Amino acid sequence: MGYRLGAIRRYPVKSMQGEILEEAVLGAAGIDGDRAFALIDAEDGKVATAKHPRKWGSLLAFRARTLEPGVVEITLPDGRTVRSDDPAVDQVLTQAVGRAVSLASEPPAGGVFEEVWPDIEGLAPEEVITATNIGSEESGERISQFGVSMAAAGGTFVDAFPVHLMTTATLARLSELKPDSAFDVRRYRPNFLLEADGAPAFLENDWTGRSLMGPDGVGMKVTIPTMRCVMTTLAQEDLPQDRDTLRTVATHNRIEVPGLGLWACAGAYAEVVGEGRLMAGQELELT
Repeated sequence: MGYRLGAIRRYPVKSMQGEILEEAVLGAAGIDGDRAFALIDAEDGKVATAKHPRKWGSLLAFRARTLEPGVVEITLPDGRTVRSDDPAVDQVLTQAVGRAVSLASEPPAGGVFEEVWPDIEGLAPEEVITATNIGSEESGERISQFGVSMAAAGGTFVDAFPVHLMTTATLARLSELKPDSAFDVRRYRPNFLLEADGAPAFLENDWTGRSLMGPDGVGMKVTIPTMRCVMTTLAQEDLPQDRDTLRTVATHNRIEVPGLGLWACAGAYAEVVGEGRLMAGQELELT
């Protein structure tokens, strides 16, 4: 079974808007330049992510693009730009974010990030939330702490595995289930959106252990379904805040993640099994 590869998405700075590519180099750590940078909170040394919206939800109003290997340009919400190699970059970002931050290209030793659990039933196993809990918001919603790049090659700021996949069939089914919500691909931030119009909903659920291979042996092996979080509900660009986008996933696709319990899932994570170049429009064969 083949699936056409739609636009390729890269996010050079964690939790900021990214860039759409016609082609990308796939290495052991994922797409070259993906999640290559992140902001570090100067107060506690934690990695900034919009998964803690009160602190970092504003990052979704920033945009980053890669200028050359190891150098990115960040567009601030007011339209100004700053380069990662500008000596004043930390000062500029601190002023724009409203918290003291530094821009890092390597995760700190023992790097961690925080994640807020919205009041939506069925997002994750209760034992996971309890075991990782470090406090609560004023609303009572609990906060967890996790390690950065838990199952990925070192050197990037991905949350788990190096590649994130999603299909148009899953987005279409979610839209059918809740027509007044916008299940836009931008909410879910996959690297690869695979065109699967007319295919069964949530088909990524059954891909664990299978591979998606492109030309010349370039490809990925699917590891686990993607567990969804509060970040998918946040306002960004022209998309409004909408918790029903996550509640719908939790209601209709709460599935067993191997070894991790029941989670609200949409999409899949993968690891790279064949390095090389992939281009939008190519066919990836599911094997």
